[in-house]
Amino acid sequence: MSKVDNHVFQRNRHPLQTFSLGLQHVLAMYAGAVIVPIIVGSALGFTSEQLTYLIGIDLLMCGIATLLQVFTNRFTGIGMPVVLGCAFQAVTPMIAIGSDFGIPYIYGSIIAMGLFVVLFGGLFGKLIRLFPPVVTGSVVTIIGVTLIPVAFNDLGGGQGSPDFGNPENLLLGFGVLIFIVVMNKFSTGFLRAISILVGLVVGTIAAGLMGKVDFTPVMEAGWFHAVQPFYFGTPKFNVTAVLTMIIVAMVNIAESTGVFMALGKILNRDLDGKDLARGYRAEGLAIMIGGVFNAFPYTTYSQNVGLIQMSRVKTRDVIVVAGGLLVLLGFVPKFAALAQLIPHSVLGGAMVAMFGMVVSSGLRMLGSQVDMNRHENLIIIACSVGMGLGVTVVPEIFESLPDTLRILTDNGIVAGTFTALLLNVLFNGLKQPSVKAEAHHDEEPHVA
Repeated sequence: MSKVDNHVFQRNRHPLQTFSLGLQHVLAMYAGAVIVPIIVGSALGFTSEQLTYLIGIDLLMCGIATLLQVFTNRFTGIGMPVVLGCAFQAVTPMIAIGSDFGIPYIYGSIIAMGLFVVLFGGLFGKLIRLFPPVVTGSVVTIIGVTLIPVAFNDLGGGQGSPDFGNPENLLLGFGVLIFIVVMNKFSTGFLRAISILVGLVVGTIAAGLMGKVDFTPVMEAGWFHAVQPFYFGTPKFNVTAVLTMIIVAMVNIAESTGVFMALGKILNRDLDGKDLARGYRAEGLAIMIGGVFNAFPYTTYSQNVGLIQMSRVKTRDVIVVAGGLLVLLGFVPKFAALAQLIPHSVLGGAMVAMFGMVVSSGLRMLGSQVDMNRHENLIIIACSVGMGLGVTVVPEIFESLPDTLRILTDNGIVAGTFTALLLNVLFNGLKQPSVKAEAHHDEEPHVA
């Protein structure tokens, strides 16, 4: 254990201050935590009751995942003040798997994804060489771009809704988007960090004044519910679905590594391979438990690392409070149902900004860490992004191929990632000359 660990639980502040600091971490990640289940549940046609459960179990699992990472032992937990939440990179794959194969296959692939991370956590230090910035940046860009149509469908009022694209929906959706942009222009610090959350609240209030908010889910929800394994049925497994989620896992691991290293610098703690392996295994275990209870894949949230840097409070007791609050919120369905008050158009406006940030995160990785003057890197990016988008937009083009080949072509993320991996090894080998020599670290962690 490092010297930092000897002091992480010193309680030299008032309990109310610790509680407030923990609540601040919950607010910083809350929008990301609840929007993922809302997007996935809405896209797959979940009922109000199912969506309430999904949001509740997701909040609970965010708390459990965070506590698994904060407390360290021989095998799991990086032992640093990190907060875990839903991985945005998994949204499009989960919707695609649910639409193509069915809900049980989503959770089968999530469980397999978590098991893969747990079993191979110790080897990821070597496997990560296959995912240099030119590959990871391309994959994150593909994921973000393929999410934008989902956002615009919601902005219009929800795909298939009778009032799709009417002026009221457009006014609400673009109004929320403009509000978020203005907040990011004129606010700083914590207020800017929760601009998405504030935009959703303001947009929902405006929609309520227009008579477009339905309070039925909140009225029907209870005050307590028990956790139920396999709520949506027994998990089922499909090779394409599992491979898709394993690729998402590799991207998440690459991003988490960057967050761990950034936080290590903030804490003046030198991380070694064993520390990282414990961190990876904790994420894998959280993902597996999430699959059993029909939640989502989880990853380390970089916005909370930014909050630590801003607040200068680096102790783990604050994160323990945040994890405990998330667990408590997860047991209260009425609280989870509040998230359902958000109309589709309001959510869509916020999602344009959020998913655009996923795209910009990928572009930032490419621009800051990849030598764009090398023609080989441009070819890797062009072909992988082109393949990913092409398969997403025209999936029927490969229908005549054998099933064994369609494992790599049935999903845009899989096709794009495989293309990037293959071309990167072809052009760059495993030494990765594509990373800029001067690009040591981003001063500000990218959005998770």
